[in-house]
Amino acid sequence: MRKIFPVSLYNPISVAGALLAGISFGLIIFLMIIETFSAVHKPYMGIIAFVILPIFLITGLVIIAYGWYREHKRSKQIDFKARKFPKIDLNDPKQMSVAVFFSVGTIFLLLFSAFGSFKAYEYTDSDEFCGTVCHTVMEPEYTAYLNSPHSKVGCVKCHIGEGAGWFVRAKISGSYQLYSVTFNKYSRPIPTPIENLRPAQETCEQCHWPKHFFSEKKVHLDYYLADSANTKSSLTLLMRVGGGNHELGNTNGIHWHMNIANDIYYTATDDTRQTINWVKSVNKESGKETIYTLKGANKKVSEKSAEIRKMDCIDCHNRPAHIYNEPSRTVNISMSIGRVAPDLPYIKSISVQALDGKYETKDEAQKKISSFITSFYKNNYPEIAKLKAKEINTAIKEVQKIYSRNYFPEMRVSWKHYPNHLGHMNYDGCFRCHDGNHVSEDGKVITNDCNSCHVLLAQDTPKGGKQVNLDGVEFSHPGEIEVSFKTQKCSACHGVGNKTLEKKVAQR
Repeated sequence: MRKIFPVSLYNPISVAGALLAGISFGLIIFLMIIETFSAVHKPYMGIIAFVILPIFLITGLVIIAYGWYREHKRSKQIDFKARKFPKIDLNDPKQMSVAVFFSVGTIFLLLFSAFGSFKAYEYTDSDEFCGTVCHTVMEPEYTAYLNSPHSKVGCVKCHIGEGAGWFVRAKISGSYQLYSVTFNKYSRPIPTPIENLRPAQETCEQCHWPKHFFSEKKVHLDYYLADSANTKSSLTLLMRVGGGNHELGNTNGIHWHMNIANDIYYTATDDTRQTINWVKSVNKESGKETIYTLKGANKKVSEKSAEIRKMDCIDCHNRPAHIYNEPSRTVNISMSIGRVAPDLPYIKSISVQALDGKYETKDEAQKKISSFITSFYKNNYPEIAKLKAKEINTAIKEVQKIYSRNYFPEMRVSWKHYPNHLGHMNYDGCFRCHDGNHVSEDGKVITNDCNSCHVLLAQDTPKGGKQVNLDGVEFSHPGEIEVSFKTQKCSACHGVGNKTLEKKVAQR
């Protein structure tokens, strides 16, 4: 049989390398065709086709070259000094075949490598790769992301942003994450806040420009009490979003903080940034600095300290795309839009209890939520259990959906583990600074006046009826609970509280 290539290439090592390279190349082409014409993209197909198989292809080519070199060296059987470079004679048909094959193959390999490298880069930057490759680890974050206001914004837009520098940092960080997942070294839940996150001015503000925030926003909220009648009350707030610029004369409101007319710096005593002990406000126009310290704080802060952080979007909007909703609030929403029937006795209370139960897996949670709600009505309201079986079943399905979006027992993730700084109901949030306990040397206090951020336009309670006042009405706690929200934080009753958070941090 006539041999096309030099004899040195016909050896077991080179043949094995050729088989490895050929099979790898064939599989890559096959998977690319499937990926192109498939209606549903598989999360692992891209990483196999554009990352793993090319490694085997290149390994096969290296083995071919090694086998050829080894066979050529053995065939000479001369000492090193007498060895000469091989002569290239394109008039020799065999050498011509090798030269043509090598040239065409090299060009084709370079083109294919460039395309493959781009596809690998493109795939590793996709939301699919970020959220589904490490399924158990990233399932909570990916599920929350898909149900967030930023679900149409790619992961890399926020976590990496533009430019090669942060891309390289992200991939280096990803290498350690790969090690952690492979050897089961990752934390459950994943700790936050993320360290060394790119400044929000280089990511968030590419779309959300503080100088163009303006005016106010109306927010209406419905609440249901945990009594048998699921007593309803409601609030209508005018959120003083604020922002703007000096040209329009509007730099007040909530976004006063956002580096428009002022720079805000702070330090925290814990890695969750729940307890802020030092705040510095710098007026950009006058340059005046005001430093506030938390009453009773013993630690003195040096203004050159590395612990000082400049406030940006993420300090309040710390869960912009990965939100785990508190059960009471989520059930309120479902009841207000009719997904859970408000006329079912105690449905608000038992729904929240079912959601906050202790479960080992999601499957166990789904079954026990159903049995818990079903048993409650069978044992306590047998007539209602028969007459309103359809409404009860609909409520069960809705509660199960709420659980699947907000609770992930395998990763120990729920709303309790990730403080949301936006607001002050379930976590201290705004009250980390606006608690009336941060005082400057001259006695100035960071305001805790509720009307500086929002105005209560209307409130509707069973006892007080509906009250409306454009200048603001006096807040009355639903359920006629006698509590002063001016002296007690909302999170003391509605949240897990600082002490619980600090304990969780200490256990990590």
